[in-house]
Amino acid sequence: MTSTMERSGAASLGRQLINKVPEVTIWFWVIKILCTTVGESFADWINTTLGVGLVDTSLIFTAVLAGALGWQLGTKRYVPFVYWLTVVVLSVTGTLYTDILTDSQGVPLAVSSGVFAGVLAVVFGIWYARERTLSIHSIVTRSRELFYWLAVLVTFALGTAVGDWTLELTGWAPGVSVLLPLGLIAAIVVGRRLGAGAVLSFWLAYILTRPLGANLGDWLASPSSDGGLGLGTAVTSVIFLAAILATVVHLTRSRSDVIAADDEARTPQAANPARERVMLGYFALVAVAAGALLVWANQQPHAAVAGEADAPAPVAASLTPQQATSSFPPAEIAKFRTIASDTLAKLDAGDQKAATSRVKDLETAWDDDQDSLQPKNGQAWHFLDGEIDHVLTSLRASHPDKAAEVQALDTFLASLG
Repeated sequence: MTSTMERSGAASLGRQLINKVPEVTIWFWVIKILCTTVGESFADWINTTLGVGLVDTSLIFTAVLAGALGWQLGTKRYVPFVYWLTVVVLSVTGTLYTDILTDSQGVPLAVSSGVFAGVLAVVFGIWYARERTLSIHSIVTRSRELFYWLAVLVTFALGTAVGDWTLELTGWAPGVSVLLPLGLIAAIVVGRRLGAGAVLSFWLAYILTRPLGANLGDWLASPSSDGGLGLGTAVTSVIFLAAILATVVHLTRSRSDVIAADDEARTPQAANPARERVMLGYFALVAVAAGALLVWANQQPHAAVAGEADAPAPVAASLTPQQATSSFPPAEIAKFRTIASDTLAKLDAGDQKAATSRVKDLETAWDDDQDSLQPKNGQAWHFLDGEIDHVLTSLRASHPDKAAEVQALDTFLASLG
């Protein structure tokens, strides 16, 4: 996509650095998606599975980001391990910042998507006004390096918001949700081959790899009842981390993605302004088509995607305990009641971490039983599913309110009879 990307006349500005970013080959895109996926699944594992919490996880990764970015800025040349470690940490951190806005502050995903798009436009605008280029091949001064990493951070936050907003609008299962960003990236590749600008094509694809990688990770990690492969966040993280390490080792040995010094100064291939304008229209048509698809999907009957920041309200009209449970095996209802009672006991004992860990068993058991329970009584299943979402939302809040947690569990236990 970027083999003929614009090379800036950086020599006239005085180079301070050797270019410390990789050449954009197929390996670049492969490892970028891998980093995005492992970043998403690893953050979920720490935040949810280990029960660390969203804010504490964000603080941890912000500190890790400071160390990784400092290491990257301190290198004298492109080092694959350091560069891609920084990308992984930026992926996790950008995702967590978006999640904080959505889950902790209640900012709608439509608003956060617009805000991050505006911030990215400002970053690009200042970067271009100062440096006269946004090309990845021209990261040869400290200011350009800083602009580059700031842009990367914002693209991860923007990609997270847009990807989650898409799922919120459509209710698509994880496997289906992979197809939209994949199709848009394919359209960008076609546009680049037909003459679209290299820099624009690169950054559009870079943003879209974020929802692609995240949706891919969700598909692998989600239980089969939710349309996933059921590998779990830990296994998914290990698989993709191993793939990243193998790819980094290959790149370190082959140096196939190193931008040579003489390549940086090479005269760029002449652009075709007329064709680039035509391809801008092509990209606009692709965007309109994607928007129309989302509008159509939003209008189709679908269950809302439950998120940690969703309003804690049932998705069905209130049912009596008899109506909510009579269609389901008593042993299954007893299992859910036991887990909820254990969680409540841990809260009463003041052990928030243990309660958060125990409620994970409720989520897992409910998801595992969906295929057998939902067909028996769809209305009752959706009612109890809403009650469980209420419980999970309360216990996984960034700043848990014990009273709200107890109320959610009491309500759920009352619904079970």
